Amino acid sequence: MASASGIQLVHLEKRNPLLTTTYGTGQLIKACLDHGVKKLLIGIGGSATNDGGAGVIQALGGRLLDKQGNELAFGGGELGKLSTIDLSNFDSRLKDVIVEVACDVNNPLCGERGASNVFGPQKGATQEMIGILDDNLKHYADIIKRQLGKNVLDEPGAGAAGGLGAGLLAFLNGTLKKGIEMVIEYAGLEEKIKDAHMVWTGEGSIDFQTQYGKTPLGVATVAKKHNKPVIALAGRVGEGIDILYESGIDSIFGITKGATSLEEALVKGQENIEKTAENIIRLMNLL
Repeated sequence: MASASGIQLVHLEKRNPLLTTTYGTGQLIKACLDHGVKKLLIGIGGSATNDGGAGVIQALGGRLLDKQGNELAFGGGELGKLSTIDLSNFDSRLKDVIVEVACDVNNPLCGERGASNVFGPQKGATQEMIGILDDNLKHYADIIKRQLGKNVLDEPGAGAAGGLGAGLLAFLNGTLKKGIEMVIEYAGLEEKIKDAHMVWTGEGSIDFQTQYGKTPLGVATVAKKHNKPVIALAGRVGEGIDILYESGIDSIFGITKGATSLEEALVKGQENIEKTAENIIRLMNLL
């Protein structure tokens, strides 16, 4: 979904999760249906959105209506107006399609650990906007439960990608699976770790969110099954990382050289990783 609705597609100063939509992700799904695809694997994460997957539903023929019967505009800011979900023209081909969702986090849709509070700030949400978005997603979940009979509010992973997890569960009968577990399986990671002396992992930004099932934690979990030490590198080391030391990561290093812009950090990413790794190994050789 990040290819169509990703945060990297929106300039920093224009990010506004009240307005951004997953409609493009829905268009990708529709294109797959047009090509006769019968099984969809949808990777969710890295989104610029907080619309609960409403845009996906709209792209696939669903209508989200207010009390006057008018269709809602795009974005999470509109969901508070939702009164009726009309699926009479929803793409019928989805009934014959298996939908598996690769989801790296276990956050519920709403609340302190929900989509808006945890991931909203990085998408441009202010504190005021976070409150609006969280209330709107709660209202959205209430309507889904009342009209579709599906309770997505507290489902683990429902809050992923701005609530897209909830939308795929409710409307596409999706099955949420841990993305890292799928990667571990297909990459044969466990077999490789068995023969390793040390495991290195990394993430663009390591912080308290990493504990919610992101890649470094998944790698560390496998490593600890085989008593291997784990070093993590990150472009940015944020708040709340102490919990990660209790979860299998032994040491965390930031790779950037002092204050820098995101653009510069991305350009020099490979160089910074190499230099940081070299310094870590030099220290290890002294021990």
